[in-house]
Amino acid sequence: MKAIGWAALAALGFAGTLAGCSGGADDAPVGGIDKVRLVNAGEDPANWITHGGTYAEQRFSPLDQVNRTTVSELGLAWFADMDTARGQEATPLVMDGKLYVTSAWSKVFAFDAATGEPLWSYDPEVPGETGVKVCCDVVNRGLAAWGDRLFLGTLDGRLVALDRDTGEVIWEKVTVDQDKAYSITGAPRIVDGKVLIGNGGAEFGVRGYIAAYDAEDGEELWRFYTVPGDDGDDAPEYLKTAAETWSGDVLSSDNGIGGGGTVWDSMAYDPELDLLYFGVGNGSPWNRAYRSPGEDGTGEGDNLYLSSIVAIRPDTGEYVWHYQTTPGETWDYTATQHIILADMEIDGRERQVLMQAPKNGFFYVLDRATGEFLSGEPYIALNWATGIDENGRPIENPETRVDKTGQPAMVMPGPLGGHNWHPMAYHPGENLVYIPAFEAAMLYAPEADWKPDTNRGFNIGFDIGAGDLPPDMGFRREVEGTISGKLVAWDPVAQEARWSVEHPGPWNGGVLATGGGLVFQGNSGSEFAAYNSANGEKLWSFGAQTGVVAPPITYTVNGEQYVAVLAGWGGAFAITADGTLIDQMHPVRNISRLLVFKLGGNGELPAEPELAAAPLDPPPSRASAATIELGREKYARYCAVCHAPGAVGSTVLPDLRRSGALDNRQAWQAIVHDGALKDNGMASFSGSMTPDEIEAIRAYVIQRANEDKDMENARAANRVARR
Repeated sequence: MKAIGWAALAALGFAGTLAGCSGGADDAPVGGIDKVRLVNAGEDPANWITHGGTYAEQRFSPLDQVNRTTVSELGLAWFADMDTARGQEATPLVMDGKLYVTSAWSKVFAFDAATGEPLWSYDPEVPGETGVKVCCDVVNRGLAAWGDRLFLGTLDGRLVALDRDTGEVIWEKVTVDQDKAYSITGAPRIVDGKVLIGNGGAEFGVRGYIAAYDAEDGEELWRFYTVPGDDGDDAPEYLKTAAETWSGDVLSSDNGIGGGGTVWDSMAYDPELDLLYFGVGNGSPWNRAYRSPGEDGTGEGDNLYLSSIVAIRPDTGEYVWHYQTTPGETWDYTATQHIILADMEIDGRERQVLMQAPKNGFFYVLDRATGEFLSGEPYIALNWATGIDENGRPIENPETRVDKTGQPAMVMPGPLGGHNWHPMAYHPGENLVYIPAFEAAMLYAPEADWKPDTNRGFNIGFDIGAGDLPPDMGFRREVEGTISGKLVAWDPVAQEARWSVEHPGPWNGGVLATGGGLVFQGNSGSEFAAYNSANGEKLWSFGAQTGVVAPPITYTVNGEQYVAVLAGWGGAFAITADGTLIDQMHPVRNISRLLVFKLGGNGELPAEPELAAAPLDPPPSRASAATIELGREKYARYCAVCHAPGAVGSTVLPDLRRSGALDNRQAWQAIVHDGALKDNGMASFSGSMTPDEIEAIRAYVIQRANEDKDMENARAANRVARR
């Protein structure tokens, strides 16, 4: 991609010249972040000033002081404990020797980037009950910088401008209807003084959009809706076109739930073409038969612009082009995964391309000027489609088109995708994209007679508790057998894997590629590692004591190269699947801390605490089968998103099978019905369930706890017998 030369920086009053790639940040440009610095971020490897490293989001640094030869000398320089024991997914920013990072619950921390000295912190004081509006943990993925300010999206939907030196609030703006289940977990981006941010909430029932705000005062400049509403003739042309691909009334402001299509993560910008690219999420509900019903009981229509990559003008929000990765999506196959821009030769022609590996399992290469489909091939095993036709449309397997009641199917990949939010990286020298790939199927069982509930709980139109019983067999065991995680080095021209590395656990972290011939990545095996970018050989690793899912960065201070990563187990998989994987991986604890490394670092972490779950000791199960089934249905709808399908528990949120309130009806009602723990994130469900339904959930969890207790006792007896 073309960029403004560093001579332009001097002309605009910036002192100094580019530091060498091997280090030497003493003479790197300092001061405010503006358009020139952002466009030329790739020529300033001393700093990391925007979420993906550059506008192209390649997450590649040319720094090479830490390389294949020296990486064995990499050691811990410093660490900082976070004050939240929830998922950590943020990319730090580094500017002029200071490091800025967000934590769970949208908190912000500033450190001296060389020593780890704390400089300031900011807590937006997000209400605890906001946690029930979030599908996948109370995470935050980072900040944006402009001028002398930092910009933060908070979990409860605010956009906050902070003074970079002090952390003081300059302004804040509510960007969503806080009476609805909107949230923000993604990092903002900034183009020419416009702060760009989307939102989440499609699982619950909202209408997605991305909007631009003036960095100076927070004024909203434009808003781009991703799905049509009931605006009629006042709607812009791109939404009138989209409306022709929908049916039903979920888009109605009177009785609908918004249609989904939230823009909750990925963005990239091409300053030469002046195009902003973003990914659009899933439908609301997932099940197209309810979202956009046809006459035969199945769903109909492509439902634009769900599961699409969209290009717009950042100055005005004007629509330019789109490409839909999963027309008529019904499996939660979002296209909000990381977008990378690059220039490369394809079929003898230099192409400006956009690359993405969305949830649906295909790796896409598009012409980023026009949106033309260039190629697409599976990067993981999948069964929902057999390929992509010459027009870029998937060739679907009709047996997995589950948007009709009464026809469940095991579909690969499941809703966590072949690749989730974890950023990829692109190494221009290798011409490889490094994908944190994930393989896991799910049983999609359409929920009969589904009706939306805009107060609480998932609005997806599927029974996510189907297949949980009986324990340790059937679909539950079958799903577990599909789960694996790997780092895949993908050739985007040949559309094939060059190499891959299997991980000890499935939910692996974001990626960084460097000029030292290295790829850095953490994983759910509580390991942070460096691999040879050419062949995947592991060259170095560090025991992080916790799962690492956030992406690393690298920078220099006073001639030394540092590598930093935020560690802390959490996110969608972590809060729902630990218990189901007891045989496949050691349960992972959350120890949230920032880890920073340099050559010759000799720091040490505190001793690792032991993780030992108390034995299951539930009260006896005495409820009727009908009550337990009612509890299973309500649990799947309202509880499974945080406490795991089948009540299997996790190491991040409370395991309800071990709850102290499980044998006390009054305590259970006080928590679930009355909201006694709302400040901890457990809001009241009184608007969605009756006391009898809440009591049925308790009966279901008691039954599940007894089943799993019997299963654990049987396993223990078998282990003794084998000795």
